[in-house]
Amino acid sequence: MLATLPVLDRQGTYSGEITLVTHDSQRVVPGACFVAIAGRWTDGHQYIPDALARGAALVVGQQPTPADFPADRVYVRVSDPRRELARLSAAFYGNPSQEMAVIGVTGTDGKTTTTRLIDALLTADGARTGYMTTVDFKVGDEKWPNNTRFTVLEAPDVQAFLRRMADAGVERAVLETTSSALELHRVADVAYDVAVVTNITSEHIEVHGSLAAYRRAKATLFEMVDPDAHKPLSFAIPHACVLNADDSSFQYLKPFCRAPILSYGIDQPADVRAEQIALEGSGTRFRVCLPGGVAFDVATPLVARFNVYNCLAAIAVAHLHGITPEVIAATLAQIAPVSGRMERIVAGQPFSVVVDYAHTAESLAKVLDVLRPITTGRLIAVFGSAGDRDRVKRPEMGGVAARKADFAVITDEDPREEDAMSILHEIAAGAEEAGACEGERYVCIVGRREAIATAFRMARPGDTVLLAGKGHEQSLIVGRQKLPWDDRLVAREELAALGFADSSV
Repeated sequence: MLATLPVLDRQGTYSGEITLVTHDSQRVVPGACFVAIAGRWTDGHQYIPDALARGAALVVGQQPTPADFPADRVYVRVSDPRRELARLSAAFYGNPSQEMAVIGVTGTDGKTTTTRLIDALLTADGARTGYMTTVDFKVGDEKWPNNTRFTVLEAPDVQAFLRRMADAGVERAVLETTSSALELHRVADVAYDVAVVTNITSEHIEVHGSLAAYRRAKATLFEMVDPDAHKPLSFAIPHACVLNADDSSFQYLKPFCRAPILSYGIDQPADVRAEQIALEGSGTRFRVCLPGGVAFDVATPLVARFNVYNCLAAIAVAHLHGITPEVIAATLAQIAPVSGRMERIVAGQPFSVVVDYAHTAESLAKVLDVLRPITTGRLIAVFGSAGDRDRVKRPEMGGVAARKADFAVITDEDPREEDAMSILHEIAAGAEEAGACEGERYVCIVGRREAIATAFRMARPGDTVLLAGKGHEQSLIVGRQKLPWDDRLVAREELAALGFADSSV
């Protein structure tokens, strides 16, 4: 394993087998490799004594060898322990991504839906598949929820998951791949064959420092696709970069693409294009034009224009893998919406309640635009913005709500260690700038349950209440505590408190 590392210096000897690779000293077992990482909140070097006490045989760090380091263990100094954590993890698990085709999906919005759509199309074509998303995990026929609150796990867990896929006979894996995962090297040694982008808007500035750095992190995925790479598999693997021709990221990402580009879009010329789009409350119909003049019709229960883009991205990947239009159309016709995405809560109430994961200004705007024409009354948005995360988007989201909703209930969305009311005031500043007045067009309420209850109490027949920002998530982070939470469950409880509890309606 050490042969793969750019070692600055090394001390000590150890001749046994490495039993585990981890950056968490509490997970260390005898014979483990512990990688000390200077993180955002704490420095892993201070946990080296704990790792040694638990039996770590190999320690990798950035600092000089500790003076009291035992001679029968090995300490290796490297320049970037986080990068080497990925390299060591891949080697420890036998480089599992070499044993399957790997498709990466990145972007600000729509990653989970697009990942799931790609998986559905590959599965329908007969491939054994697996995926990793914000919502859930899949290995072959087995699925289970992702309750970690991380879209992409740390490098050892990613490689362990890929090994599990390989051992289960997975032929094609689809990985939702975030900018944070790319920036923090969590997927550095994953051998991607196809890279897909949905869109790129402002998000995670707290990690990257600027929008330019955020976009650059996303571009890393496309650099990772090597068109000359070869995997010893029994089936052909395409290498391509799938770009959104209608998004501002298109021109930016093109120079980073080493593999051939396959574009998709609606408004701009694209290799995979949608025409004759009919958006309805119960679903969407459109005509798909593929390279070579092939065209076919799609009717899907997924609603909204943004889902047309998600479908097009998935169709582009399906086209690369030789999946026929007949299989594509039949699969999209029966696709189930992703949990927590435009999910309706029905309990017999005379107003609509919709739960969605929209947590950026652009995604909030898109959802409100979808709901506006199918709402006969007022459009009421309940939303917030996460603490210890991108502050730039807070006033932007307030402005979106002021322009596109009739009333906004601004509330908590994982305040973490920030003052909750301060976050709400930053959001409200954007609403005020857009012309909204507190009390008339919006209200700030600390406490998400009370905010939801307030929105329901003010809702009238024909209104739509959008609960945005949490979607499928099962927790609310306050301070450093992860409290049990589910917008869908809370919505049903608050509707029941108002006398609406008939889920069969």
